[in-house]
Amino acid sequence: MKKIILNSLLLIIANIAFSQSKGRLDLTLTLRDGNIITGTTQKINSVLIVTLYGKLDIPIKNVSSITVGIDADKANTDKIKNLCKQLANSSEDMRRKAYEELIQMPIGAIPIMDDFMFSPANQPTEYSDYTVESALSSLKASHGINENASSDDVVSIDYLYTIGGKYEFKDIELKTEYGTLTIPKSKIEKVDVIYSNDSEGQKSFKLLASKHISANNAGGWLKTNLNVKAGQILNITATGEVTFASLSGNKYKPNGKVVGSSTTEEGYDDYGYDSTASNYPIYGNVVFKIGENGQVMKAGDKFTGSVKTSGQLYISIYETVYNAANTGSYLVNISVK
Repeated sequence: MKKIILNSLLLIIANIAFSQSKGRLDLTLTLRDGNIITGTTQKINSVLIVTLYGKLDIPIKNVSSITVGIDADKANTDKIKNLCKQLANSSEDMRRKAYEELIQMPIGAIPIMDDFMFSPANQPTEYSDYTVESALSSLKASHGINENASSDDVVSIDYLYTIGGKYEFKDIELKTEYGTLTIPKSKIEKVDVIYSNDSEGQKSFKLLASKHISANNAGGWLKTNLNVKAGQILNITATGEVTFASLSGNKYKPNGKVVGSSTTEEGYDDYGYDSTASNYPIYGNVVFKIGENGQVMKAGDKFTGSVKTSGQLYISIYETVYNAANTGSYLVNISVK
């Protein structure tokens, strides 16, 4: 399979503080069957990933997400390769039986079949009724695997850097509102991580793009249970990334920056508009209001200001159209002095 390598210097990673303070760890698991499970865990302190360049032990508080690769079924490597070779046999019955067995294989057969398909062992044949490519495509579909899926696990750090390698874990134990669930690695497609520490003098909140949208009249505004008073100093910081199905699948940061846009300056959107120069919110901004009917104010990724009126503090993600197919989330930290 196509290898994923470091896209940033290891020196950058080495500068991360490897201390782990006690905090709340919220995980959102996207499963390969499309289901999403959200809960908390205290079982993960760090992510040890083995890369082509060595091992990195990343504190969980610095991990933004983990895209889970497909682990090869090494115990059955020889069997899988032999079945692939039988697809070139002159006997149609043998080819058919090998094909039918391959498409019933567990998910771990996918990396082995993928490697075989591009190896010298996969010789051209005059038979096209049962092929390795067709069997692999069918097997991926049965397990809900994207055609571009990798055998590498990919770790995103601080929403800035990505590292590909192997993160060995058997399963994830998650405490949910329905009880404690244990989900095997083979069932997981992606893990989104939100780490918060209220003991550091601030409250942390998670804004979900699938729900907490300012245009959503049914629960779009998150009630923080923070009652602020006029004259207090409000501090808001936000990190994360959301994808708006309502805006052609574009990805946004809390400051309104479009991820992957041609404009690279901090605070500019894809059209060169400087979002930091205006108090009016733009798509993707974190916004807040005081009271259910309060004025909508832009917070972006960083806000410090004096509270003008007293009441309950609400926060949301700014968008004028709500689409439940939005994905991603923001971690919002709030302190009031």
